[in-house]
Amino acid sequence: MNLRQNIRALAVAAGCTACLVSLLAIGGCTSGQSNGDSRSPASDSDSDASGEGLSVAFVTNQIADFWQIARAGCEDAEKDFAISVDVRMPSQSTAVEQKRVVEDLLTAGIDAIAISPLDVENQIDWLNGIADTVPLITHDSDAPNSKRLMYIGMDNYAAGRMCGELIKEALPDGGNVMLFIGRLEQDNSKYRRQGVIDELLGRERDIDFYRSQSDAWDPVESEIAAAGYTILGTLTDQGKPEVAQAKAEDALTTYPEMNAMVALFGYNLPACHQALVKAGKLGFIKLIAFDEDDTTLQAIKDGTCIGTIVQNPYLYGYESVRVLKSLLEGDESVIPESKYLDIPPRSITSENVDEFWDDLRAKKGG
Repeated sequence: MNLRQNIRALAVAAGCTACLVSLLAIGGCTSGQSNGDSRSPASDSDSDASGEGLSVAFVTNQIADFWQIARAGCEDAEKDFAISVDVRMPSQSTAVEQKRVVEDLLTAGIDAIAISPLDVENQIDWLNGIADTVPLITHDSDAPNSKRLMYIGMDNYAAGRMCGELIKEALPDGGNVMLFIGRLEQDNSKYRRQGVIDELLGRERDIDFYRSQSDAWDPVESEIAAAGYTILGTLTDQGKPEVAQAKAEDALTTYPEMNAMVALFGYNLPACHQALVKAGKLGFIKLIAFDEDDTTLQAIKDGTCIGTIVQNPYLYGYESVRVLKSLLEGDESVIPESKYLDIPPRSITSENVDEFWDDLRAKKGG
């Protein structure tokens, strides 16, 4: 009995027979787009080529350019592994919308799911319910206390520390720093932010420290200062770029002493960049970023952004499909002992931005 069969059997034993009968009776994911979902269904020939008509889903936390790169990885893996792949990007960056997307997939009979959880603390029971029904893995942001089989992504705490190193290069004598991020309910957000803070404050810690010290996180509301640096605050926008720009504009007015704007989600840098342009302060306040938005990369080339810490969303997509295909074929050896496939972050500055951008364009272009 393979992994999928094991999971189905466990779900039946748990009293989910009616649900499973419904899932098995319905065909693959063939319904049209709805409510803004971004989808990439495979062709019938791709599904037939797998020998079993298997289909897997790659679920993101919102619609963003970052996820278009992951889609390219999914599409290449779809061809390489002859399996149908459905890429879903919730039209709203909320746990409710993400849940609706996944429920649609389960109703349509999807065989396995890779997901980036939006609200890890409040989604555990829900994620466990999915894992009791189909093979479930996480990508980009983890849910380590759930029944997910493994996580594909980077060490966000280490990536945050790398971002802190860029800030120190931009402000070698210290300064006042404002952090901008989508939300702090995500596992990756919390660790990324804390890595930045600890690097600036000169703390000798690692990700395991916070996994064992649940009360060690620095507060969001108050200033944090040490070693010549002051974190003025952490401004969240709940995944809404227009809110991100409004908060960036407000911060420029409220904190005239601000020396650097640190954008921890991909769309935060374009928001900060535009706010600086509108205020006539571009080039006077340092910009440091995460991810590879075109505005960010061009700003690095122009010298108005010090650098960015990038993930590898292409591999998030590709590896998620590869792992799920193996699991559905009964190959559980694809899960590392650590239940973690590390895809390390990289630092992009003026020295390597051209090479990186050329490679990114090639991947996005297929």
